[in-house]
Amino acid sequence: MEEDTKPILVPVGSDESSYGIMNIQFNPEDYKCKRPFHVEPTNIVSVNDDVQRVTDEASAMNKRIHYYSRLTSPADRALIAPDHVLPAPDEIYVYSPLGTAFKVDSCTDGYGKNSSLVTIFMIWNTMMGTSILSIPWGIKQAGFTSGIILILLMGILTLYCCYRVVKSRQAIPLTDTSNWEFPDVCKYYFGSFGQWSSLLFSMVSLVGAMVVYWVLMSNFLFNTGKFIYNFVHDINVTDIVPGTNGSNKVICPSAASDHPPQNRSVMFSSGNRTGFELFEEWWDKSQTVPFYLIAVLLPLLNLKSPSFFAKFNVLGTVSVVYLVFLVTVKAAHLGIHLEFNWFTENEFFVPEFRILFPQLTGVLTLAFFIHNCVITLLQNNRNQENNVRDLSIAYFLVGLTYLYVGVIIFASFPSPPLSKECIEQNFLDNFPSDDIMSFVARIFLLFQMMTVYPLLGYLARVQLLRQFFGNAYPSLFHVLVLNLAIVGAGVAMARFYPNIGGIIRYSGATCGLAFVFVYPSLIYMISLHRAGQLTWPALIIHIFIILLGLANLIAQFLL
Repeated sequence: MEEDTKPILVPVGSDESSYGIMNIQFNPEDYKCKRPFHVEPTNIVSVNDDVQRVTDEASAMNKRIHYYSRLTSPADRALIAPDHVLPAPDEIYVYSPLGTAFKVDSCTDGYGKNSSLVTIFMIWNTMMGTSILSIPWGIKQAGFTSGIILILLMGILTLYCCYRVVKSRQAIPLTDTSNWEFPDVCKYYFGSFGQWSSLLFSMVSLVGAMVVYWVLMSNFLFNTGKFIYNFVHDINVTDIVPGTNGSNKVICPSAASDHPPQNRSVMFSSGNRTGFELFEEWWDKSQTVPFYLIAVLLPLLNLKSPSFFAKFNVLGTVSVVYLVFLVTVKAAHLGIHLEFNWFTENEFFVPEFRILFPQLTGVLTLAFFIHNCVITLLQNNRNQENNVRDLSIAYFLVGLTYLYVGVIIFASFPSPPLSKECIEQNFLDNFPSDDIMSFVARIFLLFQMMTVYPLLGYLARVQLLRQFFGNAYPSLFHVLVLNLAIVGAGVAMARFYPNIGGIIRYSGATCGLAFVFVYPSLIYMISLHRAGQLTWPALIIHIFIILLGLANLIAQFLL
């Protein structure tokens, strides 16, 4: 009864920092979190065990909150929802299609609980994914100079499109869009087509991510098992691949492609040769190891709630930091090997400008992809007026990280004696399995991916099954069929097409066409047209951006 005596309306002149979710203003004396019970948008999932899309209780509570928020003009921002209509705080998690998952803690001081520094870090952490392993290969495909230019240009272009996504809700009149995500904006402008197309492209990004993860996990598990077996049995082996000599050996696996099988080795020291040959037969990178992962990951995919694995989000940051450290140490030992050949190719160096540059733009589309969850990340920024600045800083840091890793690996790759063409799509493959630093990196990445993989599977299940059945877990049979299809795609790719660069650029260019290039530009042009503010320069620029995205997708299948 005491809580019911609190005033519903508070003076308009109150501190603006106390505004809450859905334009609900909070009494400065009230430190309890007041946010909606049910979080609906596609890329925000309330990680709990409820099996209904919206329970009756949650639906009723959500309607009551909306009722209170509409008792006064949204422009006033002067309404408080009483405590008895709001639930206790729950944990929610935000997912990135090819990255990590992070927890948004319950707020204690109203809307926008994170500082700008935390917001910038979260965007950086969410955007940094497996694409970083392919950036050196992408620079090699594009040429050193054009690769650097493309990273800078793609970073600026994707940042602008991301800015258009952030601003897309503000142009919608007479509608409370405070809890909308970008797929909701697409549905508003394009109806059911926008809803289903956004679902399709989102599934492409998610399934593409899971396939890349399966290929990489097979790779990391194979090399990790090989290192452990050789160490335990005191076996000294040398892969039948060209490489450099010395303690910081670099190899060229692509040059040994004519020497099957992939993991055939020559043994130099004593050991049980029969047992060693048997191990290599049952521990094969493409024939056996991808199947071993099924026993571990398929049961995890069928869990109703993968919230336990989200606790390991910090591993994503640790992995990226360690990769930067590894790259720095390797470059310090190997030195810089550069020779600028602008348009011709010789035995050891590639031209500075190559016709294969779209392969890098395909990778970069996914590397800079955060457009389908950026609204959520910025909603939790304490100072909303700094959103654009913080987003720009985060993109700058991501681009700087990609540039550093890509440029350092390319520049330090020892040529001669090896050619720059030897740079692998996963640059860790250029270091032998017995390299200690690479072994540690593979362990970090393997464990991180095994914890993120169930989260991506959960998100794919939520998006797809809820659309068809209105339920994220309609039955174990439906979930098992979906997960078997996803796992089957991963195993097939790991066996027959372990080409992570190709998978990344195909999925990046496909989902990027919709979320990065087409929808943000179209929505902006439509909103300007409806407001009578569309000009010819704006029309030409944004049509050009759409054509760039289309050309980026088509080029992936032509090269």
